[in-house]
Amino acid sequence: MTAAALGLDLAQRTRGDFPVLDQQIHGRPLIYLDYAATSQKPRQVLEALAHYYRCDNANVHRGAHSLSARATDAFEAARNTTAAFVGSADPAEIVFTRNATEAINLVAMTWALDQLQPGDEILTTVMEHHSNLVPWQMVAARTGAVLRHVGLTATGELDLDDLRAQLNGRTRLVALVHVSNTLGCLNPIAEVVTLAHAVGARVLVDACQSLPHLPVDVKQLDCDWLVGSSHKLCGPTGMGFLWGRRELLEQAPPFLGGGEMIDEVFLERSTWAALPHKFEAGTPAIGEAIGMAAAINYIQALGFGAIHQWEQCLTARLWQGLSRIDGVRLLGPSPEQQPDRGALAAFVVDGLHANDLAALLDASGICIRSGHHCTQPLHRLLGLSGSARASLGFTTTEAEIDSFLEELASTAAFLREHA
Repeated sequence: MTAAALGLDLAQRTRGDFPVLDQQIHGRPLIYLDYAATSQKPRQVLEALAHYYRCDNANVHRGAHSLSARATDAFEAARNTTAAFVGSADPAEIVFTRNATEAINLVAMTWALDQLQPGDEILTTVMEHHSNLVPWQMVAARTGAVLRHVGLTATGELDLDDLRAQLNGRTRLVALVHVSNTLGCLNPIAEVVTLAHAVGARVLVDACQSLPHLPVDVKQLDCDWLVGSSHKLCGPTGMGFLWGRRELLEQAPPFLGGGEMIDEVFLERSTWAALPHKFEAGTPAIGEAIGMAAAINYIQALGFGAIHQWEQCLTARLWQGLSRIDGVRLLGPSPEQQPDRGALAAFVVDGLHANDLAALLDASGICIRSGHHCTQPLHRLLGLSGSARASLGFTTTEAEIDSFLEELASTAAFLREHA
């Protein structure tokens, strides 16, 4: 079978697992093209959540009774699954958080505040999600560190020459996205890490947009921290994780204070629990962790080879179709320029507002994103107030893309006629 045929088989086999896709919006079959914002959840994840709350609902690590023991086993099994998913042999290197934003803030408010001094430099990029910009702005303001940003090439990719020029002996941290949620470019993390480590800098990777689509191995990347988000992985919302090198997690002070993260508490002082619990204050999102593990197992059973091949076919079809629509300007590298780019396309249509396009497409049952996608500095650099974005998943079909392209062309023509 061809890659396209195998991919179509993958989409057709999996669509029945996603109840939300079987509905109509405004009388039209739902076409969901907003996976970069959040993924849909298969019934296997919904069932894992329901099973926990129906059968095992109890707090973890704190009870001697059977429900607590079962909940604890499932919760810690989820940690093991997450560690293996990103290539870590040590589950204690996985810290559960509410989302990837909290995971980045954890590193910022513990390691960075503890380690950075006035004049130290933090290097990010102009394509970062706000979650990987704002925490470092806060750290710079509190420590006196200097925040710098790597630019783009003419094709909308990371400018490695600019990165090399900005790295120096004062650089303590490089924080960057693996796949841009707006440009779709796949950044060469292993090369960035080699360059950063050569000057003694640490590297944090935002892998939210890569983890659902590509195999990610922290040992191969050789990064120092990596963050992920459950809801982009077909898992529940309110759940994310931080992977960090054990020695860096051991070195950092706690993030939040309270129950679970302590060893002993006295009226005047406390001592901290061992990893990873030192960073997990309070009752965790137990069901959500179990649901995320179910999502990881589901994706891995499908196989990243099949997922990536299909999404490459879909992305090429989407990009080519958009490029044929009058007045469309696409952002980031094309699939020809970067075959492994993300399965999304952000674009603008000359003279039309992205929100108007998204609203009219919704009337036809098509869900896309519009706005700045939490990358305001990038849009400002590109001279744009916002853009529209269609993003794909392995359940997306070629027919859905064709319907979207047809509706988009019709919508753009309608808006121009009535401008």
